[in-house]
Amino acid sequence: MIKPSIVTLLSVGFVLAVMPVYADENPVPPRAAAENASAFDPAAATQAWLATVPRDKREKSDAYFEGGYWLLLWNFLLAAGISIFLLESRISARLRDFAERAAKFRSLQVACYAIPYFLIVATLSFPLGLYESYFREHQYGFATQTFLPWFREQLIGFGLTIIGGTILLIVLYTVFRRAPRLWWIWGTAVVVIFMFVVVFIAPLFIEPLFNTYNPLTNPEIRNPILAMARANQIPSKQVFEVDASRQTTRVSANVSGFLGTTRIALNDNLLKQCTLPEIRMVMAHEMGHYVLNHGAKLLTYFGIFILIGFALTRMLFDPAVRRWGVKWGVRGIADPAGLPLLVLILGTLLFIATPFLNTVVRVTEREADAFGINTSREPDGMAKVALKLGAYRKLDPTPLEEFIFFNHPSGRARIRMAMDWKAANLPAGESPVVETALPPDSH
Repeated sequence: MIKPSIVTLLSVGFVLAVMPVYADENPVPPRAAAENASAFDPAAATQAWLATVPRDKREKSDAYFEGGYWLLLWNFLLAAGISIFLLESRISARLRDFAERAAKFRSLQVACYAIPYFLIVATLSFPLGLYESYFREHQYGFATQTFLPWFREQLIGFGLTIIGGTILLIVLYTVFRRAPRLWWIWGTAVVVIFMFVVVFIAPLFIEPLFNTYNPLTNPEIRNPILAMARANQIPSKQVFEVDASRQTTRVSANVSGFLGTTRIALNDNLLKQCTLPEIRMVMAHEMGHYVLNHGAKLLTYFGIFILIGFALTRMLFDPAVRRWGVKWGVRGIADPAGLPLLVLILGTLLFIATPFLNTVVRVTEREADAFGINTSREPDGMAKVALKLGAYRKLDPTPLEEFIFFNHPSGRARIRMAMDWKAANLPAGESPVVETALPPDSH
């Protein structure tokens, strides 16, 4: 569910009276519940779930995910290499000179620089992107598109990148010119606002360019999802199905939007591959992101990271220009020719911060998991979904691996949470503690 899918969302309580079909027909007495909880071993149950995955599938999943460690490095090195190439060859300076000849106004000059810049970077990055997003996904059985439809969507995405990226650069370079000392503060505000637009608004208008959203008509699936939404005051009266299977085999869902635009959606892979308890757990997780305001919280956290990154960039950018600016043809922070240097510094800082960025996201995902299992009350459904996600996310990593590379809890961690919940859970309103009457004088 990488894009992104970083954003996904969850929900809170669930009244069994609303959905009697899920009520326990033989409620467990408090004392028996306590005895069952003490007899159930969450650690052993977790290992039993993990043991159900055949060895060949585990090895394939591990190979796929561990290959991502190297891709993280190769993507960073490629981006850094492109930036250094544009500076050392003075291509960036030539683009700036072309932009100054082509347009009189500064903002138009930035646009005239940005468009060929994005074209050059995209062209040099394409071979690695082709391998990573097309050939590798087909190799491991996660992609379903042939080349031409895939390439068409890449072009659409690239067109959107040029439009959005050019607008962002125009605003940023306006800030750089007008606030040469405090650009790192105002620049952070600009980037956070841009991220707000992407996270909260773009999914409703951009994603339909790639997929079709149709109302989910199956009441057996739709009604339980809407019941959880109502229980958690999510203002949505419809559930949408997304035709993601024409692109991928992965399961995903989301709850997005605000101010009357909230939309609950799940992809058709989730409907085809998962049972109703699993679907309920996934949708409860997604609702949890919404209810717990994870979108706003992540924007705040990332805004802090960006502020720190811009502050460090300010400390590194000016000395680099003083030393190599004449060689590169870069005049200062307000000069578009310095964009590759800005990208190089920020990219390096973000690469170093990868474990911390992943940890921030992973913590919110764990909160969503906890919220989801309390809402759906489907511990086995959670375990089964974790195993399905384990097809492309290593199920049982080392603690160091999980800290550095995982932006979601591992399959093992998620199953253990489900089994801990299963061991501790009691029927609603009951307690294993036998209440004793208090003496009259204690009231």
